[in-house]
Amino acid sequence: MKIASRSLKNQLVAYRFIAPAIMLLVLLMVYPMILVIWNSFFSNYIIDPSPKWVGFEHYRWALTNDVFIRAFSNTMVFTVSSVILHLTIGLAFALLLNYPINRYAQTFFRVLLILPWVFTVAVVAIVWRLLLDPLGIVNYILSIMGFVEPGLTWFGSPERALPALILTNAWGGYPFIMVSLLAGLQGIPNILYEAATIDGANSLQKFLYITIPQLRPVILSIGLLDFIWTYRLFELVWLTTGGGPGRSTEILGTYIYKLAFSQYQFSRASAVAVILSLTTLVLAVFYLKAQRMND
Repeated sequence: MKIASRSLKNQLVAYRFIAPAIMLLVLLMVYPMILVIWNSFFSNYIIDPSPKWVGFEHYRWALTNDVFIRAFSNTMVFTVSSVILHLTIGLAFALLLNYPINRYAQTFFRVLLILPWVFTVAVVAIVWRLLLDPLGIVNYILSIMGFVEPGLTWFGSPERALPALILTNAWGGYPFIMVSLLAGLQGIPNILYEAATIDGANSLQKFLYITIPQLRPVILSIGLLDFIWTYRLFELVWLTTGGGPGRSTEILGTYIYKLAFSQYQFSRASAVAVILSLTTLVLAVFYLKAQRMND
C-alpha cells in the first residue's frame, strides 16, 4: 500500500512539472483550433452581431468555389514539385558529401551546402526576389548565355511565378533532406558494398540495389514530413508573390489569409482552414504509419 501511495505521489509530482506546458498547449493550440472549427459552422462570426448557425454551408461553398479549387491545385503542384526537388537535390548532395575526400574539404562543403537552412524564410524570400529581379544576376547570366531575353520577369509573370517559387523553396528546403539522407548513408554497412564489389557489381548497381533499398525508410519518412511542411507553407509565398500575379501562385495558406484579413470573411476562412487541417491530419497519419513500419 505504501509503495502504491509513493508511486502515485511521484506521478503527481511529474504532472505538476508538465502542467504549465500542458496549459500553454491548450491555450495557444487547442483552444484556437476549437474556436476555428466552431466559427466555420456560423455566419460571419466576427463581424455579424448575431451570427446564425449555417451548418456545412461554408464547406460546400469552399469545395465549389473556383478560387479555392485553383488554390488547392496550386498547393498540390507546388508541394509535389518541391518535395521531388528536395529529395533529388538532397540525395545528390548527400552522396557527394559521403564520398571519402580530404576531411577539411569535406567539412567546408558540408558547411557551404547547409547554409540555406540557416537563413530565415524572410531572408530567403528577399535574396531570391533580388536574384530573379528583371535586372538581377540570374537574368544577366541567362541572357549572356542566350537562354532568355534581357529583363525577363519571373515573380511578376503568371506563367513563370509558380516555377520560380518552386525553385526558391527547393533551394531553401533541400539542406534538411540532405542532412537526413547523409546520416542514413553513413549508417549503411560497408560490408554490403564490399560484398557487391566481389560479386562484380558496378557503381550504378550498388546504388540501385544497396543504397536506395537501405535508404528507403529514411526517404519515406522525410518525404512525408517534407510534404506536410510544404503543404502548409505560407510565409515564403506571401513574402515573394503574395499569391499573385492574379491567382497564379495562390495557395491555401494565402487564400485563408486573404479571406480572413482582406475580405473579412472569417467564417469562410475558418472552413478553408479546417479543410487544410483535415488534409494535413491525413498526411500525418500516413507519416506515423511510415514511422511504425520503420521501427
